[in-house]
Amino acid sequence: MRALVTGGAGFIGSTLVDRLLAEGDEVHVVDSLWTGSRANLAPARTAHGDRLTFHHLDVRDPELVGLVERVAPEVVFHLAAQADVRVSVARPLFDAEVNVLGSLQVMEGSRRAGTRKVVVASSGGTIYGEPAAEALPVREDHPQHPVSPYGVAKKVVDDYLHCYRVLHGLDFCALALANVYGPRQDPFGEAGVVAIFAGRLLAGEACTIFGDGEQTRDFVYVDDVVDAFVRAASLGEGVLCNIGTGVETSVNALYAAMAAAAGVGATATYAPPRVGELARSALDPTRAGAVLGWIPQVGLEDGCRRVLDWFRTQQP
Repeated sequence: MRALVTGGAGFIGSTLVDRLLAEGDEVHVVDSLWTGSRANLAPARTAHGDRLTFHHLDVRDPELVGLVERVAPEVVFHLAAQADVRVSVARPLFDAEVNVLGSLQVMEGSRRAGTRKVVVASSGGTIYGEPAAEALPVREDHPQHPVSPYGVAKKVVDDYLHCYRVLHGLDFCALALANVYGPRQDPFGEAGVVAIFAGRLLAGEACTIFGDGEQTRDFVYVDDVVDAFVRAASLGEGVLCNIGTGVETSVNALYAAMAAAAGVGATATYAPPRVGELARSALDPTRAGAVLGWIPQVGLEDGCRRVLDWFRTQQP
């Protein structure tokens, strides 16, 4: 299969690239390198450089449509995004340019190329807005009332995918991701709390928890997420699937587990809660199991240990 991965030099994207190349596919990566890194693709280039092509390009660039048309991929995996909720609040026009117009360019290129399917990374943590506690873990039929421009953009992209499927026969599967964590995640970003804790714990630095730490998230390991993307290339036509564990984990519990795994006895420090942060979040993965045959395999304790082991290999 010839595949194109936007955001393929990022944390999730590069892990997906590794998996596709290992399965014998030809892979084209499109990445602006804002948050992605060529270093993330180094193992893939060493092992499978003859089947990997990198294109340094922003998804907002008009040249993207022609590039996708020329590459003519069978499947496009669209992971490139402006993924910071706080940036979307501060710069909603910029967020829409990347996440809405950039996604439209991917769809246009795919339509012109005769691409069979587009598999898109959506956001399970934002498209459903703020579900009531009794709605957790939230299902795909929950009303979508996002409360951030980022969530709105992801919802709009799903509407465009349905439109392109009806008008042009471009198939899709949208994956609403929970809180993805794993090796290669940026410890300096705002979203990857596991990576942030790992980096600071191993550096002997204090970890900060915002609020009382009882806010919950659904943490899903990157290899499991990549498995969902690969399955969605051939399964799940025209649907949205939650990719999470359905398990709520508090930030306090996460810190305690990671500190124990790192052999650190220090307690975390606390800071005022972040404005707009969800109190609780978890996704029901039942549909993904039924449609994609997908079940998460890596538990949080094992996953955190893997992250710490990887961070140790990155230390000078």
